[in-house]
Amino acid sequence: MKKVKLDIVGLSYSQTQSGAYALVLGEVNGRRRLPIIIGAFEAQAIAIEIEKMTPSRPLTHDLFKTFAQTYNIQIQEVLIYNLVEGVFFAKLICTDGENIQEIDARTSDAIALAVRFNAVIYTYEFILSSAGIVIEGNDFLFLENMDNMTKEQGTEDMSTAIPTSSYKSLSLEELQQKLQEAIAEEAYEKAAKIRDEISKRNSA
Repeated sequence: MKKVKLDIVGLSYSQTQSGAYALVLGEVNGRRRLPIIIGAFEAQAIAIEIEKMTPSRPLTHDLFKTFAQTYNIQIQEVLIYNLVEGVFFAKLICTDGENIQEIDARTSDAIALAVRFNAVIYTYEFILSSAGIVIEGNDFLFLENMDNMTKEQGTEDMSTAIPTSSYKSLSLEELQQKLQEAIAEEAYEKAAKIRDEISKRNSA
């Protein structure tokens, strides 16, 4: 069967399922998109790695990566190989340099590991043809709803979160301190906003 290479286009809060997120995969050199509904924890795990943030303690997927690499195991490829009644099935193509093994995995976990191992993501043409949609322009943004994601995880009381506009009144040194505090507290959505404000000032 023909395989199609995919990239991660973005994450968006699901409009159809409360507490869920839409992971949007895009056809490389194409306009088709494959939206997959995933849980808040997996969405956070993917977003944190994409944004290159370092949590204060290893997340589950980070632990898996460390464990695998300790024994010289690499994930070469993630393959979304089936779609049954709206549920996507995926597997990890792993190698120790000599043998290749296929391991069944939830699609959300497979993608979270793919971004950590820089593994390529594929699906079959029949899946993209049946479940893919054509998007004009880029309608999905990374971390679009990290506020809701973290609220679902209970890592921060959003009533005490600092609005984005409040960061503009802080000095660069204060922002750096706030960034370290946010990472230590695992308040990743807050850290992303602070990091963006620091980036804006450094590029000005």
